[in-house]
Amino acid sequence: MKAEYKSLYEKFGLNVFYYRKKARLTQEGLAELADLDRSHISAIELGNVGASMDVIFKLSEVLGVEPKTLFDFRD
Repeated sequence: MKAEYKSLYEKFGLNVFYYRKKARLTQEGLAELADLDRSHISAIELGNVGASMDVIFKLSEVLGVEPKTLFDFRD
């Protein structure tokens, strides 16, 4: 990941965190439903890793939001 994009990864992660909490899911619960490892969910939420398009689509499906919603960054 390029350092110049770190803040965008963090904003994406905050949105995943927000919608996960809104869905009343734990990281473990989201990971199970999305067929991912809990540590991967944690890393995404912290902005430490990027998410592939497949992962973004799966997360949005499980969280019940459109993929573009995860990119609706707030200031």
